[in-house]
Amino acid sequence: MNELALTESPSLRAQHADRVDVLDKVKALSLLPDGVHMSTELVASYYEVDVDTIESVVRRNRAELESNGYEVLRGEKLREFETVNLTGSKRRAFALFARRTVLNVGQLLTESQVAADVRAYLLNLEEVATHEQRSEAIDRVKLAKERIELLKAGDGYLDGDWLRLNIRIQTAIGLGKEPEVDPLDVPLYVPDFLKSKGLSKKDIESVQSTFGRRAAALHEAEHGFKPGKRQSEIPNGSIRQTLAWTQKDLPLFEEVWDRWYAAKYTPQAELFGANA
Repeated sequence: MNELALTESPSLRAQHADRVDVLDKVKALSLLPDGVHMSTELVASYYEVDVDTIESVVRRNRAELESNGYEVLRGEKLREFETVNLTGSKRRAFALFARRTVLNVGQLLTESQVAADVRAYLLNLEEVATHEQRSEAIDRVKLAKERIELLKAGDGYLDGDWLRLNIRIQTAIGLGKEPEVDPLDVPLYVPDFLKSKGLSKKDIESVQSTFGRRAAALHEAEHGFKPGKRQSEIPNGSIRQTLAWTQKDLPLFEEVWDRWYAAKYTPQAELFGANA
């Protein structure tokens, strides 16, 4: 059933009149201090339309809205309500919308995407039902596209396998899915490897450059070429190109560690344990 059917059928609207829970699921309500009602301005803000649009809906459908809690306060009732809920003014009347009234407005309002979301949610038409979720999805896709374009710009001077992996990851993120990555394709970083060996931050900063050069030289000696490059963000926030190591290269890292660093940096306790 199309969500616009709700705008055309009073009987269908009546069937959903009590489903006020969907309002907060679609978008957070801002209520008056009594925690029960909304003003015309608040309803307009919720549905992201102007006040005139809400007033027009009220004029065309007043009897139905009144049956769902719409009320205009005047005189003493208004003064009593103002004492607790409104700042002092000389207003002569004040329209109140209960939650059922707000939902009723959403069933009638055709000029609002939020109202369309409310109707769709009522009829279970969409997998992504809420306005905020849809907005988040749009932002996620936009950011993923921007990152993919940036990655594609690096084609030719960044490692091809790394580029394809990251484009695949960003595509999955844009679609709202968990990226499927071969464990052997997961990036491997020299500082993380050295940290896993128990080196301090100071020692890592001292060792990582020479460790990387030795690993690159060993890779070239074994394979006949150096590993490709990728873009990496360094602690000061700038971007630089680094070698595109992955978990496939872990045995090579271990070999570099054993050849040049293990004897110096292996904790004493481990050495004693090995000699026991």
